[in-house]
Amino acid sequence: MKIILLKKKTAAFFLAAAAIVLALSILLSATGAYAVFTGGTVRKLPVYAVETAQKKVAISFDCAWGTDHTDAILEVLARENVRATFFMVEFWTEKYPEYVKKIDEAGHEIGTHSTTHSYMSKLSEAEIREELTSSSQAIENITGKKVELFRPPYGDYDDLLIQTAQNMGLYTIQWDVDSLDWKDLSASDIAMRVINRAQNGSIILCHNNGLHTAEALPVILDTLKNKGYEFVPIGELIYRENYTIDANGRQHSAA
Repeated sequence: MKIILLKKKTAAFFLAAAAIVLALSILLSATGAYAVFTGGTVRKLPVYAVETAQKKVAISFDCAWGTDHTDAILEVLARENVRATFFMVEFWTEKYPEYVKKIDEAGHEIGTHSTTHSYMSKLSEAEIREELTSSSQAIENITGKKVELFRPPYGDYDDLLIQTAQNMGLYTIQWDVDSLDWKDLSASDIAMRVINRAQNGSIILCHNNGLHTAEALPVILDTLKNKGYEFVPIGELIYRENYTIDANGRQHSAA
């Protein structure tokens, strides 16, 4: 009799667990593709990388301070026939419209990096909307192209920021490979950091005004190309619909 009761309790436990898993799946589906269950809560994540069998990666450059090394970066990208993604802060966009135009005309993708480069997790929804609307419009006024990507300054975000950007039609983008070029590392150190960390679907973070970024770039591009990787803009790497994002921020196709 005790064995029968134990079996019933065990069966009841597994049925309850299955019900919880089913309910959680429904909840995650209802909260959108960005929803990730972790630590007993549902939180939203940006895209850090993309799960893909294809040997494709994206290299990106954040534009917020100066242009001293931008021409050299553009020259390398042109020579290597690589299209990249540039994220621009509004005050940079307004100060250097000729560079916005040059980058766009070279075939690169442009996304917003906010209006004021502030910690956006500290902003209200109205303030977030103003930042994203104003900064996107500044870019669109120059390029005539709709902005679809957004990178939060400092990599700082919360649920409200992700959801607000999503509601505005923007994909929030992070990175899984950090060059740390803003720390003025040597060109070889920058290159090795990127080369050793890149994998299928990686998003690489660099800066347009990094001291040794342009010098490191040929090594990065040539080495990864020789390993069979193709460089594409982030907008061509990510899934636009029917996707999920795992707890590491890696985007998976749900199709």
